[in-house]
Amino acid sequence: MSTQSSSLKRPVRPENPYAMWRQICQVSESLAVSGDLPSNRVQALEQLRLWEAAGITDVFDMREEANDTEFICKNSTVNGHWFGVDDDGGKRDDAWFQILCDAARVILNDTTRPRRILVHCHMGVNRGPSALFAIMLATGWGSLDALRAIRDARPISGIIYAPDAINWWAREQGHDSDVVADMVDEVEAWLDRNPLDLYYVIRSIGNRRAI
Repeated sequence: MSTQSSSLKRPVRPENPYAMWRQICQVSESLAVSGDLPSNRVQALEQLRLWEAAGITDVFDMREEANDTEFICKNSTVNGHWFGVDDDGGKRDDAWFQILCDAARVILNDTTRPRRILVHCHMGVNRGPSALFAIMLATGWGSLDALRAIRDARPISGIIYAPDAINWWAREQGHDSDVVADMVDEVEAWLDRNPLDLYYVIRSIGNRRAI
């Protein structure tokens, strides 16, 4: 565990969430998180070029309400993957975590060339960061180290589905119910110690986003 990371004071209201909306936030050498492509296709192509320049080879889209996979594959060297789910604040299904983590492990275990995954939803606040957290668990990260890395790289990450992700992962590893509960409690306690004003973040982006 990094002493610097564990002692970092994270802002409850990060400065200018809108500016961070589509910023590529590198969490590790092979994993990044961001917001979605602009609806304007000219701007979307410009964003795609930035993804390519950053070495992104695969994009995981977590939006139920939209799917840019075909556009990405037709207009770039990046591979698009869609795992759409609603951002309704409810419990995330085990199958959602399983399928996206299985896909991520196949990609990251590719020995033919370096692969880099960018995970996104609409604003890059809840679904994307939570899916990235699950991928990190499934590729060897400890839960608290993963949470720190995501929030440090992208301060607007709510990661609200992280308790569901660790619940799935702990059971996937065969832990008994007491251990599973302890692991979930540890994640929930970290989120409580590191609060984020989600209403402020979402409002800040929503009030200024491009139509």
